[in-house]
Amino acid sequence: MKIFVLLPRIPYPLEKGDKLRAYHQVKQLSKQNDIVLCALTDKSIDEQKAFQSLQPFCSSITFIKTNKLQILVGLIRAFFKGWPMQCGYFYNRKAAKKIDALIEKHQPDMLFGQLVRVAEYIRHKNIPKAIDYQDVFSYGIKRRRDIASWIAKPVFNMEYRRLCRYEAAVFDDFDVKSIISEPDRALIPHPKNNEILIIPNGVDHAFFKPREEEKRYDIVFTGNMSYAPNVNAVEYLANEILPIVWKSLPEAKMYIAGANPDPKVKKAASDRIIVSGWLDDIRDAYAQSRVFIAPMRIGTGLQNKLLEAMSMRLPAITTPLANASLGAKPNEEILIGNNAEELAQHIITLLTDTEKSAQIAQAGFDFTNRVYDWGTSTAILEQAMAKTLNGEFYELNES
Repeated sequence: MKIFVLLPRIPYPLEKGDKLRAYHQVKQLSKQNDIVLCALTDKSIDEQKAFQSLQPFCSSITFIKTNKLQILVGLIRAFFKGWPMQCGYFYNRKAAKKIDALIEKHQPDMLFGQLVRVAEYIRHKNIPKAIDYQDVFSYGIKRRRDIASWIAKPVFNMEYRRLCRYEAAVFDDFDVKSIISEPDRALIPHPKNNEILIIPNGVDHAFFKPREEEKRYDIVFTGNMSYAPNVNAVEYLANEILPIVWKSLPEAKMYIAGANPDPKVKKAASDRIIVSGWLDDIRDAYAQSRVFIAPMRIGTGLQNKLLEAMSMRLPAITTPLANASLGAKPNEEILIGNNAEELAQHIITLLTDTEKSAQIAQAGFDFTNRVYDWGTSTAILEQAMAKTLNGEFYELNES
């Protein structure tokens, strides 16, 4: 197949979950297909390095830059059209003309858009199409609305309602629909949401493998630190979880590792909470720490940070919200905390009970290596695309 892949961001560097998913899906799909890649960008990045990282997998690569004026016009258009504002952020007519020209030039067999943010560019094309919802954005916005200030609540409420309508509206425009997990699929606001394929993320086990290094930190949390659910998790750690830990283990050090720390994340820094900012190799954060925690209270989808930590044989702690997508066995492969007290006690247990810590670490390592693989998951998507082109019905995977 010749697949035209449209992304809302250039998948380089891989500091965001959508970039990581796009990169590995393109890499896997390229093994037996011709990939024409088109990615939007409103950020300044090293485009030469980005091109070099993607060139081995693509016959054509196009980066389309958007500026602040185009974004503003897009947001205004979205407001009056009733689109979600984030769709307006990524859509502009100049980019649409370039995308139309690329599709006309390359004559792909299949269009593949990542996230509903790019759906408007391709949803009405008379070519077989696939959309990766990835996460259920509407419910993620709902969770953020529920904890937002009274000033922000009306904005989040509007975006939530618009996303619900839009996620349902684009459903019937695409032949193949995919999403990251069963809980996310169940929340897509469409009566036939069970037709959506579950395509989980994988983890590069050859890259994220156990490393024996001196432990500089007791607890680690990683991710893009400007992402609202991660910012919320850092505040939860600093204000509610760690004070309980410090009553028993006053010397325990927390490492917050990840790019673009929000001012709220920087504010949490202290002599016992170290905030790194960008790291050239995130594996250092895992290897130099004893325990990993992802205390997620908002957000959707599968947390790649959990897969990476567990693949490096780090004992992991999370919340029921995050484990609903992960699917690890509580108290065997991972520890689950429902509140700050439980999460803190799990940290204390893993830092003081070496046998328990080793058992959780090994079971989590075995679990991720057994269940999460980019090749296996992307093959499900590729098969559905091929069957669509052949006029066949693809068999849904059940989770």
